[in-house]
Amino acid sequence: MKNTPFLEDHEDDRVSAEERSRAASRSTTVSIVVNLVLSLVQIAVGFFSRSQGLIADGIHSLSDLVADFVVLLANHHSSKAADEDHPYGHQRFENAASLALGGILLAVGVGMLWAAVRKLEYPETIATVHATALWVAGTALVAKELLFRYMLRVAERVKSSMLVANAWHARSDAASSLVVGIGIVGNLAGYPILDPIAALIVGCMVAKMGWSFTWDALHDLTDRAADKEEVEAILETLRGTPGVAGVHDIRTRKMGDMIVVDAHLEIDATLSVEVSHEIAVEARSRVLQRHRVLNLMTHVDPWYPPSGAAAQES
Repeated sequence: MKNTPFLEDHEDDRVSAEERSRAASRSTTVSIVVNLVLSLVQIAVGFFSRSQGLIADGIHSLSDLVADFVVLLANHHSSKAADEDHPYGHQRFENAASLALGGILLAVGVGMLWAAVRKLEYPETIATVHATALWVAGTALVAKELLFRYMLRVAERVKSSMLVANAWHARSDAASSLVVGIGIVGNLAGYPILDPIAALIVGCMVAKMGWSFTWDALHDLTDRAADKEEVEAILETLRGTPGVAGVHDIRTRKMGDMIVVDAHLEIDATLSVEVSHEIAVEARSRVLQRHRVLNLMTHVDPWYPPSGAAAQES
């Protein structure tokens, strides 16, 4: 029987489910507090200062609260262990949450567009806003940009697409506050129509981002393959496993932020079933340790060395 060397175990560098869950809860709680305060202040000041743009921005912040609760709900379910009904785990709750986030953004954006267009149809009804609205818009811009940077840093550290989506949701709020601030400045400078135009631009930004998140989540829920770079990295790990002569028919699909992989391993046909099995187990272990792979299903195919090589060995 031929001896097949195996590499030593590598430290698992993947982020644990517990750490990802804690990070999601912590960052989302911060987002809830910030958005609750901002939405109440923006809507109230926007109403009394007669700024449609600030009200639209406040509604956008309010939609973040709904999105945050969706994230908390998905985080609670996605961290559950596999069970009889979900043998691969519950990671796809994250994909479903991203789909819900996109739907919320899309709906809010369309509503903003409708309100702004209605206002532009009757420009004579547009009032001059109070200067207080500008101060609130500036404060909101700074707060949302800081929130975005904090949330994105957490999302990238734990490698969560759901948290990345929620972070960019916060960035869309920062961008909308900038547009609203410019519209308010124009209104105060004697161009009142710029305030509803700002609300219209904010609506377009929100709707566009909502469509992007919805489309991506829909693809992930319909078994979209992992990125080519990630698949190539997995292939390199499999081919580098001692005893694996080749790899073919590799297939991947997203499962939350993890990947499920199927691969055919070509192993020397002269080896025993036991040794071939050990090689396949080692290949699976190496992939799970080095990549964001939830599970790897291997199929062993017999590999026969070229006739010339076989003749040299004999």
